Amino acid sequence: MSHNEQVTNDDAPRLLGPAEIRALAAELDVRPTKTLGQNFVHDANTVRRIVTASGIGADDVVLEVGPGLGSLTLALLEKAGRVVAVEIDRKLAARLPQTIAEFAPAQAANFDIVTADAMTVHPDDLPHAPTALVANLPYNVAVPVLLHLMAEFPTIGTALVMVQAEVADRLAATPGGRIYGVPSVKARFFGDVARAGSIGTHVFWPEPKIQSGLVRIDRRDAFGTDRDLRVRTFAAIDAAFAQRRKTLRSALSSWAGSAPQAETLLRAADIDPGLRGERCSIDDFVRLAQARKDAGIDGGVTR
Repeated sequence: MSHNEQVTNDDAPRLLGPAEIRALAAELDVRPTKTLGQNFVHDANTVRRIVTASGIGADDVVLEVGPGLGSLTLALLEKAGRVVAVEIDRKLAARLPQTIAEFAPAQAANFDIVTADAMTVHPDDLPHAPTALVANLPYNVAVPVLLHLMAEFPTIGTALVMVQAEVADRLAATPGGRIYGVPSVKARFFGDVARAGSIGTHVFWPEPKIQSGLVRIDRRDAFGTDRDLRVRTFAAIDAAFAQRRKTLRSALSSWAGSAPQAETLLRAADIDPGLRGERCSIDDFVRLAQARKDAGIDGGVTR
């Protein structure tokens, strides 16, 4: 081993284990809450595996949501150029810089903490534009947080998130399947979506009753970054799946103004009106949204 390699290893962050997690929690009098979806990872191999799956490197500015006590944060600092963490819990946010200084002194200057709600955070709230999202998302709001961040931060090229296993399956589902639905389609507006692994329950404190899964999104912006098109497309998706057992002609009648008008729009988008929403890809829904705009039907699109 060369001298330079030895120096690099000496400078590497120390990762948190079960003892450190419990000590920090006790110091802060933190009791993980279901409200915030808090389960703290205490296994070093798991956080390293998440970082590896994310594919981040020294050129990346990583956005981490819900860093908690800092388990994943420290592993991210080992590989990323910079980590910007968004934490809603003020007590946890206040302690995190000290933890980073203690366990990753060589990387402390590359860390920023922002006390904010990930559901409402915007680019102006962050000191640096993120190139990647890596997060153990609160399970009760995982999908809306993920979609919000992908929409608000077009600089994010890749996302690797840990979510409830069932949600991971839904996000990665493809057209035609029983679990293919609103999250599956909306996530694909931003890029390619795939399962990236599974996480057991024993690596968390407290140990959850549910399995966790990793999902990766590689952004490709095939439809551009126009907010209007995204809002229109998402409205079409919501309408199609609100009554998923109905044909698109019927399910989209309110959205289009009437069943005959829905059929006209579907045919204009080259979609069989007799299909159900679960048979349609994101490309289909984008064409449908565009057809609605071309027809001059603007009512109800306010989001």
